[in-house]
Amino acid sequence: MNKFLAGSAALLMTTTLAQAGGLDRSGQGIGAIFEDGNHAELSFGYVTPSVTGVGPNPSFTGLAGSGNVAPAYSQIGFAVKTDVNDALSFALIMDQPFGASVDYADPGYALYETAAEVTSMSFTALGRYKLNNAFSVHGGLRMLSIGGNVAVNDPTNGPGVDYAADFSNATGTGYVIGGAYEKPEIALRVALTYSSAIDVSLPTTLTTPALGPVPSTEATLPQSVNLDFQTGIAANTLLFGSIRWVDWTVTELNPFGYPANPLLSYDQDTITYSLGVGRRFSDQLSGSVAIGYEKTVGDPVTDLSPTDGYLSLQIGAAYDLGNGTEISGGVRYLMIGDATTSGAGADFSDNSAIAIGVKLSTTF
Repeated sequence: MNKFLAGSAALLMTTTLAQAGGLDRSGQGIGAIFEDGNHAELSFGYVTPSVTGVGPNPSFTGLAGSGNVAPAYSQIGFAVKTDVNDALSFALIMDQPFGASVDYADPGYALYETAAEVTSMSFTALGRYKLNNAFSVHGGLRMLSIGGNVAVNDPTNGPGVDYAADFSNATGTGYVIGGAYEKPEIALRVALTYSSAIDVSLPTTLTTPALGPVPSTEATLPQSVNLDFQTGIAANTLLFGSIRWVDWTVTELNPFGYPANPLLSYDQDTITYSLGVGRRFSDQLSGSVAIGYEKTVGDPVTDLSPTDGYLSLQIGAAYDLGNGTEISGGVRYLMIGDATTSGAGADFSDNSAIAIGVKLSTTF
């Protein structure tokens, strides 16, 4: 029955939270720890957003289009899992949990040259212990590396960037803990996982004004809870889904010298949902369809993140190549929620994103 999930897994594990709230990208999934036997997987995702709005022109004498402010980006991930014995197993999971990319590249728009980028990578060392055939516990440590840069054009000061800073990669550690209930005869599994917050201290260099190294910027990446479930509902058919809560209100960025701190903050936590059905068509081929949802908050958003919630539809397929090897992939279309920015007062509407994902996995 687990094969039914494979068609959606490549997409869900690499691009599931494209354009989600905060800086969320990977969803911090730990599904590899539940794979049978010794297992390895490599995944790749690519997201092409289209995020455009209407706001002031540089002279504030009328309105202008922003152009697409959300560049395409890619995601990678891998995991290796091994069984020590019938009860104990370990996994190492790499993903890119947090990220952002915005670029106001249209010279006819007031925020021309405003841009920001956040990149991250995390490694999670996870162990799982089966208490019996139904219940298990899992936990481990997570190391996160994160960095980025920002350039802000305040159009009231005339053209050109007024503030720019580089945030060198910084590392922080946290922990993961959870439990699961399984009933293999009906392919039932419910897993609850808590991920702790992680504090980082980002070495900061001001390039505009050109002050060079300045005091580091402190930041907290939020705690989160993932609830993942699957169950057989008919012969060769599986229902699966997830709920993810992220405590984004703890994340705030107050870099040295920025005149309007906080540079980044969130008024609301986010909850994202997904629900899908998988179907096996033959011994080699299975497919799936799933929907995703994140509620639109409705509050003004920052110009560095001009989106608010989404509704998505995705399809996936998996093919068994034999000898324990499987290739899977999926395509996801996201309808991004409308948003109004608090800075320029721009309206962003009718936006979307397309995400593709591919995963190669093997059991040995």
